[in-house]
Amino acid sequence: MTAMSWETIAAKKREDLASSIPEEWRIPAELLPGADEDDVTGFPARSGWFTAEELAITAQTAAELLPRLASGELSSEAVTRAFCKRAAAAHQLTNCLSETCFARALATARDLDARLAATGKPAGPLHGLPVSLKDNFNLRGLDATVGFVSHVGDPAREDAVLADVLAAAGAVFYVKTNVPTAMMMAETVNHVFGRTVNPRARRLTSGGSSGGESALVAFAGSPLGVGTDIGGSLRIPAACTGLFTLKPSFGRFPTLRCRSGMPGQEAVQSVNGPLARTLTDVALFAQTVVAAEPWHLDPRCLPIPWRAPAPLPPRLRVAVMRSDGVVAPTAPVARALDRAAARLAAAGHDVVEWAGAEVAALQARGLALLGRMFVADGGRAIRRELERSGEPVHPDMAAYADAQELGGLEYWRLHLDRQAFQKEYLDRWRAAGIDALLCPATPFAGVENGNFKHVGYTGVYNVLDYSSISFPTGMTADKSVDVAPGDSYVPLSELDKVVQSEYNPDAVHGSPINLQLVAQRLEEEKCIEMCQAVLDALS
Repeated sequence: MTAMSWETIAAKKREDLASSIPEEWRIPAELLPGADEDDVTGFPARSGWFTAEELAITAQTAAELLPRLASGELSSEAVTRAFCKRAAAAHQLTNCLSETCFARALATARDLDARLAATGKPAGPLHGLPVSLKDNFNLRGLDATVGFVSHVGDPAREDAVLADVLAAAGAVFYVKTNVPTAMMMAETVNHVFGRTVNPRARRLTSGGSSGGESALVAFAGSPLGVGTDIGGSLRIPAACTGLFTLKPSFGRFPTLRCRSGMPGQEAVQSVNGPLARTLTDVALFAQTVVAAEPWHLDPRCLPIPWRAPAPLPPRLRVAVMRSDGVVAPTAPVARALDRAAARLAAAGHDVVEWAGAEVAALQARGLALLGRMFVADGGRAIRRELERSGEPVHPDMAAYADAQELGGLEYWRLHLDRQAFQKEYLDRWRAAGIDALLCPATPFAGVENGNFKHVGYTGVYNVLDYSSISFPTGMTADKSVDVAPGDSYVPLSELDKVVQSEYNPDAVHGSPINLQLVAQRLEEEKCIEMCQAVLDALS
């Protein structure tokens, strides 16, 4: 029997995904937006294809839906059906899904409705709420390809621990979302499902590696999504689509039984976290997961209860990093950062600068450490999976094709270098006496598909294992003021030269602008409350 080519396997997988969408949720051809229609977030409301009830349900946040679900005012079946349909539409317009389990979801929703009717009590704090999951979260019976053709047709035999926690709280799983190959690119593209695009502007990327989630949540195809972050994989997609996310320190939320693109790589730990349209929903997710005491299910979870409200000083001391010294933020992000700093100072907070040659050297060192960690195996884990099916290396993953494997002693040395970097950063933080660091999440307000570069603003804080939030500022890119740098601009580096030359004010006009707020390790509660203080100042 002749083995199928990787192209045939991938094509069949895409066909199966398309076929899993019921006929009633396939957008009629006469209603499909044209390829040149960039912003499709308004499609559900203007198409006439969604009912008034479906639009009303999917417009609500998780925090708005949950009381109505718990009281029985809204049935889980109706809410789940509305989000299934909207997720199906999101996929047809942005290519954001990797798996569907619509029938299973509706059956779960009906069971939850029956339980509520019989007992008068909700199943848990997430009773009846549809929750979307990034592709790497194992759900029994569904593939978790993480963008590899070799993993097609290898369904999970058990659920991820975080999925168990969320299901016990009453969540309803209905879709999983697309990721880049091995989840190791800052855009979402692979040889199995192809590229996911940004629903706010389809010429722009939705980011990566949780870019399927960000596209789905930004389209309001999910009230609450769950992704992962190892170098910015939550914060970058949130920044690309104007969402909120929390990257926790390792150990706050369970990670057991999630599929990795590089199994066993633990020099920098991958963490799980939420993607949502509001900070309230981010806090809701965090509180729910920690309240379940996941340290009894995942041996690497820390037994730390949720400590909210976190006591904040009336006057925060916030350091502002306007540039990491490697790549300067593009004009929209720089403008938002200037405004946020000014508004914080006007609100009475103490704003200081995180700048200078020493800071630039420290940031560059952290980014270099991250790069060394990612290819410490010489790229063997990724190449092994590619070779199993014969699929080629994606051009954006060339580093994994050419890397040199570290020996055991060299790997230990890398850990020592990491520890020294963490100590030096901590000492500088303590000496500055700061509560938080405010900086870009990415150099971009938005960036055209294929042009994302530089994960330094996020990746350094994975090496440090600091808590951080990517949040929308309420500002948008404006081509009339966010102009490209002129000929007099002196680039910080060769990479900065490329980034600034590719900045296109017309392409990103109207894109939401996110920033990043960084707290110390295991300060998730404080990070959320400080983010609210920043939002209050900005408003």
